[in-house]
Amino acid sequence: MPRKPAYDRDTLIAQARDIFWRHGWAGTSLKDLERELKLKPGSFYAAFGSKDALYALAMERYAQDGVANMMALAQQLGPLEALKAQPRLVVEASVLPTKACMLSKTYAELQARGHELAGQARTHMIAMKTCFADLFQRAQKAGEIGSEHDPERLAARYQSDLLGLRLSAERDDVNAAEIAADIAADLDRL
Repeated sequence: MPRKPAYDRDTLIAQARDIFWRHGWAGTSLKDLERELKLKPGSFYAAFGSKDALYALAMERYAQDGVANMMALAQQLGPLEALKAQPRLVVEASVLPTKACMLSKTYAELQARGHELAGQARTHMIAMKTCFADLFQRAQKAGEIGSEHDPERLAARYQSDLLGLRLSAERDDVNAAEIAADIAADLDRL
């Protein structure tokens, strides 16, 4: 009868997400993962198969959490207010490994290499954009934004603004809080 692992796989995926998010794919070695996750090489391979497989799981967790958090915020505040609040929440978040988006960091790092994980990051970013488009469409139906706006185009612009904001929040020469307020104010003008 096989032994039950002495670790919680979901916890390890969350820990790996934070390691990869902070250091990127190339900046995280297998030895780093084994040390940080407190796994021996055999246990690591039994649990995840490879660094890339674990990275894919970590990205999936990051993306799922992002969509779930956005939808929960919309449930609480309404679609437009959630979209307006998100930029401020990104800037104010103090427990994140880094403010920059893990998906965009992955895409930028691995696209030039033709790495499969870049394609997965792109797919997750599309899912997040779809979430934003859904919220813009719901805001339109509620009469909060004009019907002349294309929700898909608004979502693409909003995602682009958020990705830029997240990078700006990493810099000490940029007032990211002001930019977050500007993004929210722009939504009020729709």
